[in-house]
Amino acid sequence: MSAPVQPVIIIKKKKGGHGGHHGGAWKVAYADFVTAMMALFIVLWLMNTSQDVQKAVAGYFRDPKGYGKQAGSSLAGIGQSLTISKDHMSQLKDKLEQALKKNPEFEKLKDHVQMTVTGEGLRIELLESDKGTFFESGEPNPTESGKDLLRELAGQVGKLTNTVLIEGHTDAHPYPSATYTNWELSTDRANAARRIMQDSGLRLNQVRQVRGFADQDLRLPDKPEDASNRRISIIVEYPRPKLAAEPEPAKDAKGKESAAKPDTAKQDTAKAGPAKPETPKQAKASH
Repeated sequence: MSAPVQPVIIIKKKKGGHGGHHGGAWKVAYADFVTAMMALFIVLWLMNTSQDVQKAVAGYFRDPKGYGKQAGSSLAGIGQSLTISKDHMSQLKDKLEQALKKNPEFEKLKDHVQMTVTGEGLRIELLESDKGTFFESGEPNPTESGKDLLRELAGQVGKLTNTVLIEGHTDAHPYPSATYTNWELSTDRANAARRIMQDSGLRLNQVRQVRGFADQDLRLPDKPEDASNRRISIIVEYPRPKLAAEPEPAKDAKGKESAAKPDTAKQDTAKAGPAKPETPKQAKASH
């Protein structure tokens, strides 16, 4: 006799309503809350940054593809019409050094190029050697190496709105001429550098001053005839403060400009007629 067949028992579990109300919805709400807080922190940070950073961020959001390649707080590419503030001058120095390193000829000249952030701005100095690296010895015209480097610098600095100073310096060795001295040589070299840079990217109104110092500002005062005292200095200036706007003319109660009051002193002088010429005795007394 076979064993009785056991009945199959099927247990159906009912899903509770608790999970339906509190599934993953809270995660979405929490993510939205975190996103809103992050946006708030970014806005608060931007409100406390410099105008340059604010303009860079605004420009990026207006045109992410174009502006992001040109400008930004990282100075990527040293974008067109970008003003370098005092806080970013060190970054400009790094970017210029990186740009110059891409030039295969720069490896030979790197020991003769020095960049320093000073009180005036970023000072770029092209130091001479005994053989004449950037200028022939005693000559105002640049060598081919000097021209190439000046063109490279002009292409980079010309993208900025900062103004530029160009200085010429000599060593203390007297120039062998009575009519042409170290003063003329230093000034002519600075002017030659200016012409090349303006032909290669520097705007005409970007150069604010051309200076010739002769041997009055030696780089190595204890070695006055050292070749490195002969140099060209290019200073990328900090942004210059804007001049205060002229006061608006006074207006009356009706909003019209009030007429200027006549200068009574001038009228009195005009009525009195021209002053009488001084006599010799009076002229001596006035001295």
